[in-house]
Amino acid sequence: MDVDGGSKRVYNRLGGDAKHQKVCFHWQAGKCNRYPCPFLHSELPASSHANGASSKRAYDNTGLSGFSGQRGRPNFNNTWGRGGGRGGGGGRGAVVKAEKVCNYWIQGNCNYGERCKFLHSWKVGDGFSLLTQLEGHQKAVSAIAFPSGSDKLYTGSTDETARIWDCQSGKCVGVINLGGEVGCMISEGPWVFVGIPNFVKAWNTQNLMELSLNGPVGQVYALVVSNDMLFAGTQDGSILAWKFNVGNNCFEPAASLKGHSRGVVSLVVGANRLYSGSMDNTIRVWNLETLQCIQTLTEHTSVVMSVLCWEQFLLSCSLDKTVKVWYATESGNLEVTYTHNEEHGILTLCGMHDSQGKPILLGACNDNTVRLYDLPSFAERGKILTKQEVRAIQIGPNGIFFTGDGTGEVRVWNWSAEATATVQ
Repeated sequence: MDVDGGSKRVYNRLGGDAKHQKVCFHWQAGKCNRYPCPFLHSELPASSHANGASSKRAYDNTGLSGFSGQRGRPNFNNTWGRGGGRGGGGGRGAVVKAEKVCNYWIQGNCNYGERCKFLHSWKVGDGFSLLTQLEGHQKAVSAIAFPSGSDKLYTGSTDETARIWDCQSGKCVGVINLGGEVGCMISEGPWVFVGIPNFVKAWNTQNLMELSLNGPVGQVYALVVSNDMLFAGTQDGSILAWKFNVGNNCFEPAASLKGHSRGVVSLVVGANRLYSGSMDNTIRVWNLETLQCIQTLTEHTSVVMSVLCWEQFLLSCSLDKTVKVWYATESGNLEVTYTHNEEHGILTLCGMHDSQGKPILLGACNDNTVRLYDLPSFAERGKILTKQEVRAIQIGPNGIFFTGDGTGEVRVWNWSAEATATVQ
């Protein structure tokens, strides 16, 4: 008989050694019939940190003072990356929740209720809520577009279809078979543009005109519109440009930008510049007047998955597990002012404001989460949990945003002044 070991277990159960305390799983479920039980029949104090994780400093709201959008050279070094803590936190005696969604809750038959140690929600954090889920795609949702002023949402998938959803009813009102996996989708005015292998499809939502733009080699990963031109980033590393001819009602080839050695997977426009992120680990900066490359950024060490312009800054994320913040020096060249490290590679970035007008960065990670960061502090504001990785995020009106994941599911979220109940 293990007398010493048994005594030690009872000692730990009574709280003798905080480092080895463990809550009885059967007690949490209300079914423990062991006496004496070697585990705790009470919750751990809320101040304990599981797995030795250290507590993080609370978000410092003063960090926003340097992110007002003021032009010129800001005092960014004192604002970016300050905070770093997570908001919220349970009170003493609350059930310690693992950041994992309960599989039984997903199936609608969890009997533990509030005592369940897993989440009965698809999100962690306050101030935003899940409105509804849109189901229909058979494979990963790779793109989402919400035309301005429209009551229709467009989604594209690797199942080779695009779906049109009615925003009032949440019903799918149209399915378009494209004959190729959707690599990207954007809307500009009445137009919706979709990138598929070797083509860009263009639909005019007002007059129902449909066009196919030839020229791309391989998959079209990124699209953006600027200066009355449509730019497409392609699998062979080229960036193709078309200009719309009003007289002929067609898009005519305008330019081909060469420089990247591998596929261009992200495009964004800001300050009369086109920024392209590539599988060759670089970001290229193009002058929109001359269409010439004026700088190549080489600080990332893996695929640059997404680039985002916000105020006077450029943000980029990479599979090297970093988000970099760039600013323009007096010479006009971009330099890194802050690097945020994320233990999982980040797939895409999206920026918006919460219900109080505070800037929020959404980053879809490789661990099937979307992390929400306050800017410029990068304090983690909340987290969205998904069945598979999120590949598409799109901003809608009035605090609404959309996420599309690897299972084909689209979720509709909303920022609210007060936290509201999350629906399944």
